[in-house]
Amino acid sequence: MSPGVAIADLCEVNPKHPAGIDPEELVAFVGMADLDDVTAAAEDTERRAFGDVAKGYTPFRNGDVLMAKITPCFENCKIGQAFTTTDIAAGSTEFHVMRPRERLHDRYLLHFLRQPWVLELGELRMTGSGGQRRVPERLLNELKIPLPPIEEQRRIAAVLDAADELRTKRRQALAKLDTLTQAIFIDLFGDPGNAGQWEPQRFGDLLEQDLRNGVSPSKSGKVQAEVLTLSAITGDAFDATAVKTSTFAKPHAREKVVSASDFLICRGNGNLALVGMGRRPTTDMSDVAFPDTMIAARWDRSRLAPRYLESAWNGVAVRTQIERLARTTNGTHKVNQDMLEAVELPCPPVDLQREFDARVDSLAEHRSAQQESQESLDTLFASLQQRAFAGEL
Repeated sequence: MSPGVAIADLCEVNPKHPAGIDPEELVAFVGMADLDDVTAAAEDTERRAFGDVAKGYTPFRNGDVLMAKITPCFENCKIGQAFTTTDIAAGSTEFHVMRPRERLHDRYLLHFLRQPWVLELGELRMTGSGGQRRVPERLLNELKIPLPPIEEQRRIAAVLDAADELRTKRRQALAKLDTLTQAIFIDLFGDPGNAGQWEPQRFGDLLEQDLRNGVSPSKSGKVQAEVLTLSAITGDAFDATAVKTSTFAKPHAREKVVSASDFLICRGNGNLALVGMGRRPTTDMSDVAFPDTMIAARWDRSRLAPRYLESAWNGVAVRTQIERLARTTNGTHKVNQDMLEAVELPCPPVDLQREFDARVDSLAEHRSAQQESQESLDTLFASLQQRAFAGEL
């Protein structure tokens, strides 16, 4: 394996559009959202007149390799290959474009750029501040890629493509499992948007104790302790790893630590779709508190089954109420305890709720096994990547 050649010596980096294109010609347009970080494919969902995109957008062609340059898209591995419906294309201004010459295979380059160490290096080299940090073009001028003969590059790329396809299929299977929860809910309770088919109850009347706000950090405090971040409850499931260390005026009180007996609700966020979202911790976390951006609810389990509560709370009927109740202050959407207590929750018979919980519990066990398999495939793929570009594959 060669010691490496600078990518800029093997590619056209950020090439221009060719001359002589009719301004009325329709060309593929690819936004940042059209580049899938899992499949590494950038596919157009629309066409625009060339005259409308000739300036102010990034020019590229079908088959070019695209790299997001802005945070957090780059860190999320928005690096892929263009598979467009027209040869001439344009897209987001936040793309770097690489067009390999004859000595470099396109898929070989793509897999090289998607390595974890390349993402880490790119993050270190970013310029700018805050949410506007970007990977500079000079990184591609300096980054060196091992350059075996082109046939060997094709072989390595084919091996990595095949391994990556297995990972993609497993992710797709996991995504289908996630949709089954909603299917089970509809099977047992009907349309989740029709709250009227079951007698609704005020959430405040379904609680065992008063709602509780979380802990606030203190700049002058001297107690270092762990606290959840909002991402623990704003994803598809509770994330027990979403924890940070902050400074507080005093140690966490018992009623402020994370408990599997509580339901944690997002109190405020700039994204209205996340405000009021609720998740149930999967375990007690006696050394970790929930923050003041969350509200904890200790509910009556004789009237609400845990998984039913989580699914119904994040469903259409409740979301509609929360988004109507939320108030906006300085661009942040917020709910308070009184608003949450006033939310009306559809309450089917508790035996039916428990049947739902039992079915979803069984599904969760299957998903856990699939997730372990996915993690094994990810580990194998990382090993293959490392060996491939070290000349050991």
